[in-house]
Amino acid sequence: MTSEPDRAEAVGHAPVLLEQVVAALAPAPGETVLDATVGRGGHALELVRRIRPGGTLIAIDRDRGNLEFAGARLAAVFDILPPAVETEIGSPDLGPPLRLVHGDFGAMDEITTSRRARVDCMLADLGVASVHFDDPERGFSFRFDGPLDMRLDRSRGATAAALIDSLSESELAEAIRLLGEEPFAARIARKIAQARESAPISTTSKLAELVREAYGPRARRSRMHPATRTFMALRIAVNDELGSLARLLAAISAAAEAIATGTASWLAPGARVAIVSFHSLEDRAVKHAFASLADRGLATASRRPIEATAEEVAANPRSRSAKLRIATVGVPASTRS
Repeated sequence: MTSEPDRAEAVGHAPVLLEQVVAALAPAPGETVLDATVGRGGHALELVRRIRPGGTLIAIDRDRGNLEFAGARLAAVFDILPPAVETEIGSPDLGPPLRLVHGDFGAMDEITTSRRARVDCMLADLGVASVHFDDPERGFSFRFDGPLDMRLDRSRGATAAALIDSLSESELAEAIRLLGEEPFAARIARKIAQARESAPISTTSKLAELVREAYGPRARRSRMHPATRTFMALRIAVNDELGSLARLLAAISAAAEAIATGTASWLAPGARVAIVSFHSLEDRAVKHAFASLADRGLATASRRPIEATAEEVAANPRSRSAKLRIATVGVPASTRS
């Protein structure tokens, strides 16, 4: 589906469930598409090719570097110069076809209302781009030694190192247990609390070492690296990922309610919304939100998520845990599959 310049090797990230996302959203020429997590632009490229001529893409990302990279790729498809990167509050005077927004999709109301946008298709891929894990300076991975940062947006917010330093032992244990679903959260929190009494924990290698020590002999028997769940939990906490998702789902619900009453909304009647999640906490929130919309007659939504085929998993292991859920707002839930 992609051409030579769009290969994953060239961009550092292979979009998951690409064909399924495009088929579900079914973008058409002239429509407005919003990619709430544009990343390196993998999904957006295929969506843009289907909304030309006359279509508009609003691309959002918390990582300014990824946003600028994706903007250059997308501008080439639109055959325009890359537009300037905008903040979350934008001007309604700037026109199509491409707008780049450096911000958090949790601020969807502000992003869309300030631009007077009316969206026909929306995608949110909740995964973290592979380039983040491959860059030691970002601090997302225990595979490399680097600063314990983990921020998607390095222009704001506290780092993972600062978070570890500020939370009490019990708060740290709760975060690791709830966000990482880590059974040894209390042991890990105790080990971290003891270690930080001597010196701040500021590197990925130090944190991974402490987690391994907390696991003890179990570390050798673990099917995954012992630090996997702890690193995931801290990343989610640092970036308030579940909070942002909750705000996005609330904005979608409010838009669907507005459509039902004939009030202006940032989602157009019949808009298709696709969300790709990668762990149970995200998927559960999306599932419940979409089911609520369907039960209230504000949308259609399938009961079961779309998952990757065996062929895609073999080609892109990241897709193994991906779950795609679709809702069409402004359409009564008379035929849920």
